[in-house]
Amino acid sequence: MGEITSAFGWQGWLTIAVIVATLGLLLWERFTPDKVLAGAAAVLMASGVLTPAQALGGFWNPGVLTVALLFVLVAALKTTGAIRWIGDWVLGRPNGTLHAQARLVGISAPLSAFINNTPIVAMLTSAVEQWSRQRGIAPSKLLMPMNYATILGGMCTLVGTSTNLIVSGLVLQAGLPGLHMFTPLGVGAVAALAGIAYLLTLGRWLLPQRRSTLQQAVADVREYTVEMLVEDEGGLAGKTIDEARLRHLSGSYLLELVRGDIVHAAVSPQVRLRAGDRLVFVGQTDAVRELRQLPGLRPATEQVFKVDDAGGQRTLVEVVLSRFSPAVGRTLVESAFRSRYNAAVIAISHHGQRLHRKPGSIVLQPGDTLLIETDRGFLERHGRSPDFLIASQIDGPARVDGRRALTALGIVGLMILANTLLGVNILYSALGAAVAAIAARCVSLAELRSSLDLRLLVVIACAFALGAALKQSGVAEVVAASLTDWAGGDPFWTLVLVYVAAVVFTEMLTNNAAAVLMFPIGMAAAQQLGVAPMPFVIAVMMGASAGFITPIGYQTNMMIYGPGGYRFSDYVRVGLPLSITVGIAVLWAIPRLWPF
Repeated sequence: MGEITSAFGWQGWLTIAVIVATLGLLLWERFTPDKVLAGAAAVLMASGVLTPAQALGGFWNPGVLTVALLFVLVAALKTTGAIRWIGDWVLGRPNGTLHAQARLVGISAPLSAFINNTPIVAMLTSAVEQWSRQRGIAPSKLLMPMNYATILGGMCTLVGTSTNLIVSGLVLQAGLPGLHMFTPLGVGAVAALAGIAYLLTLGRWLLPQRRSTLQQAVADVREYTVEMLVEDEGGLAGKTIDEARLRHLSGSYLLELVRGDIVHAAVSPQVRLRAGDRLVFVGQTDAVRELRQLPGLRPATEQVFKVDDAGGQRTLVEVVLSRFSPAVGRTLVESAFRSRYNAAVIAISHHGQRLHRKPGSIVLQPGDTLLIETDRGFLERHGRSPDFLIASQIDGPARVDGRRALTALGIVGLMILANTLLGVNILYSALGAAVAAIAARCVSLAELRSSLDLRLLVVIACAFALGAALKQSGVAEVVAASLTDWAGGDPFWTLVLVYVAAVVFTEMLTNNAAAVLMFPIGMAAAQQLGVAPMPFVIAVMMGASAGFITPIGYQTNMMIYGPGGYRFSDYVRVGLPLSITVGIAVLWAIPRLWPF
């Protein structure tokens, strides 16, 4: 113990304590990741482990700046409808489940190599759900293979995932030659082909048969909705909804008010009731008993409410809560969800199961899928909000501006050509593409502001402080020495340990944090072994993206959690063999393409 202490002193122990505390707070999820990482960077800077320039250097790292610029292009592709266009083309008109899986996997993987996989998963999820409802096929058979294929495709280029861009920035920071667009392609392609082969063979038989939140809501609607009519007598007619105490029921939740032929969703508590109004409540099976006790209400003789049919008047939207949502950790009532978003919740799905309780009493968690009824402007106001991983209208119209969509796709194509054929630095090519997209009006400044994920940029930039502290304090060298000892001084087995550690960190934290933490350890291991650093750089890059086993390992895993009706165990059952398959492929390819 004394030998290790002397190796890095109090700065090393403080660095280890900060990293352990950071891991604990991130797993606890009591505070958002940007606050946790910013706090960690502040402690390291205030204690003197890092200088202010070292602690804040991540904010002007080329990888972070490139990620920020790519937000502009992603916003342009989403705003013009180019992603939706691509999504409809990817799915096409498959003849069955296997054909649909093959199209999704075979096309979404190469697409995600050039377009960030997050918007691809968001748009394809909406298309898959609609196709699944029409064909009667469980979306759980399609969404997980599609999601995993986009992760595999993203490994193949620098722009396919933010992880690769972050590692590219770390490479420049370490004084190594810069990486190019297709530097990861060789190893990434081997991993992608092995992963796709698994997904279309053994993997497809391991997929669960699950219903989506909407399918569960449609199937259960008659059991969990109650329709009441306002009578002429009884005292309710003329009162506001708040005065009638219809917002304070213990067993049910007022969803909508139907007056004549007009549907009023997320109705305000100040609306005055009229005789003949039809009120639709969602709640427990015995909610009708409570409602019968209210003078002035009587049960409707026939139930006309249908979740998926309102004559075009009902706007249904499916949202998946992100960990940044102010509703997480609170009930709908505590978070004022209805008034904040002007939306009423029809159903809530948690861990793949619809919760059959009054929606207002449920404590919401990250990844919960909410089926909401709202107005037509919801997606314009909140569609790009960091509160939601996905916000998609059920059977909504395809909003595609053909001319602007083609322009946006052309700009992305020119960026790729500039980087690959002309050798333009990815940061400069991304800057030029972002300026072109704004100048061509493919994205407005207002749309851009709502699309920028500033919290993610803070997380990535502050994570650089942890990596710098590992290097400055000497912890990276000590950990690398331990890995080398466990591997018996063999470069290949040390590479295996570095890759496995990167995968474990990814499953526990996030892909970007895993890359930043493991990069200095991989570099130190290469230096101690006296071998080329690039095999370890590629191992960190691939391992930090290989988040297949848990919903939290990769952001897109959480995006399909609720829409696919998945459970945590589904990710382990399907993702663990995939992780092993990809790991074997990566560790086979690296020494052959990047010799020690």
